[in-house]
Amino acid sequence: MARRTLAFFVCSPHSRTGVTTAARLLTDYYLSRNVDVEGFDTDFREPLYAVFFPEATRVVDLSEIKGQISLFDRLLVADETPKIVDVWHRSYEQLFATIAEIGFLEEARRRGVEPIVLFQTDVTESAANSALVLKTTWPDLMMSVIHNCGASPLGRDSLAILARYPASGKFVIPRLEAPIARALDDVDLSLSRFMREPPPEASIVVRAALKAWLLPIFTQFQSFELRLELQSSEWLR
Repeated sequence: MARRTLAFFVCSPHSRTGVTTAARLLTDYYLSRNVDVEGFDTDFREPLYAVFFPEATRVVDLSEIKGQISLFDRLLVADETPKIVDVWHRSYEQLFATIAEIGFLEEARRRGVEPIVLFQTDVTESAANSALVLKTTWPDLMMSVIHNCGASPLGRDSLAILARYPASGKFVIPRLEAPIARALDDVDLSLSRFMREPPPEASIVVRAALKAWLLPIFTQFQSFELRLELQSSEWLR
């Protein structure tokens, strides 16, 4: 029996919450396991996600029909290749309006595709309310939150803030010290290759810090995958 094809929407209605970082990490997680990924960058002005993965990612403009076709027709292909959508905050409303208009979620499940929302948290009530709207509109939508401690720290009230989100799971991306974080800005740095073979020319301090940062993140993604398999009744048959 074929596995479900996973379609991830990494999103937030707000800027600077770590959406592209999360999409990049998820992509590199799969690539580190030699799993091909198909990515989509909805920021047609400054498509940073596509810059990191030029051979695996296409840029789509959701304000145009051509871009919508390019995205949604590919997401409905049940080929077991994970699909990852980096949702630009300016495309957020358009994306979910189109999903509702075309009945994408219902069609996806009929075709063996499992849409998953990875919602980036922040301190605002409007972000949690936006997540609640999605869950109210589509009660069966699978949603997990991602708390990026560096891009969008929640402070002392983090537990209370996270409790506002109607999510079934949580990922935590730890904060990196500034000198280490700057290494991530290098578009030629492949985190998947780094995990397999850290570049010898890099500082030993940077290599150790990045590996210590990446390992627990990738472990969270792996645990999530295992939970999905256990929750799938068809997978257990």
